[in-house]
Amino acid sequence: MWSLRKLTTKEVALTISFTALYVVFGFLKISPIIGLPGQAITAAAIMAPLMGVILGPYISTLSTFLGGLMGFSFGSFSLLSIGSGMTAALCSGLVCRGKRVVSVLIYSSLLLFLAFYPVVGVAWLYPASLWFQIVGLIILVSPLQTVAVRSFDSNNDSMILYAFFVVSLSSTLAGQIAGSLTLEMIHIPNVDYFKGTWQTITVLYPIERMIIALAAALIGAPLYKVLRHLNMLPLNVSKQKEIPFVEGSQTSS
Repeated sequence: MWSLRKLTTKEVALTISFTALYVVFGFLKISPIIGLPGQAITAAAIMAPLMGVILGPYISTLSTFLGGLMGFSFGSFSLLSIGSGMTAALCSGLVCRGKRVVSVLIYSSLLLFLAFYPVVGVAWLYPASLWFQIVGLIILVSPLQTVAVRSFDSNNDSMILYAFFVVSLSSTLAGQIAGSLTLEMIHIPNVDYFKGTWQTITVLYPIERMIIALAAALIGAPLYKVLRHLNMLPLNVSKQKEIPFVEGSQTSS
C-alpha cells in the first residue's frame, strides 16, 4: 500500500540528483530502437534499475517519470523510453523492498499483454521472440532473486555485484516488455512490420539487456556501497526482510 509521508531532506536530495543523472544519461545512445527510425535506447536504461534499488519503487518511478519528461522535451527520450524506464525502476524497487509478488504480477501482466495484443501481439506473429522474457520471469520467481536481494546486506563486493546484476536483469527485461507494448499501442497495426520487428529483436534484445544489467551492476554496486557507508540510503535495502515468494502471496498488499 502507498503510505503518505513527507520526503526527508536525504530523499529529496537523492531524487533530484538521480533525476538529473537520468536526463544526462538519456543523451548517451546505446543502440537504435528496432522499428522506430531515429530513436535509440540510451544509457538511461542502465540508471533505471539501480535507481529502483537505491530510491525504492515509488520515488524512483517518480524520478524516472520526471527525468523522462525532461528528456522527451529535449528529444533524447521516446515514449517507449519513458514507459520502459518507469517500469524497470518500479520493478527493481518493489523486489528490493520485499514486494516481489507485486513485481511478478506487473511483469506477468505486461508480458501477457505484449504476447496477446490484438493482431500484432508477439504470440500471434513470432512467439519464439518471447524466450528471454520468459527466462526473466523465471529468474524473478526463482531462488536466484531471493539470494540477490539478501546479498545487498553483504560486505562482499562480488555478492553485491551479483545482487545488482540479477535484480537489474529481471527489471530491465520488464522495462523492455513495457517499451515493446508501448510500440504496439502507438504504431499502426501492420502485421508485416511487427512480424519483422519481433524476428529481428529475438537475438538482439537478450544481448542488449544483459549488457544493460551488467553495466547497472558495475555502476550500482560501488555507488551503493558508498551511499550505505555514508548512511545516505533513503531506506536501507540491507535492513529489508524480503518476503519469500511462496509466502508473499499471503502477506503482500
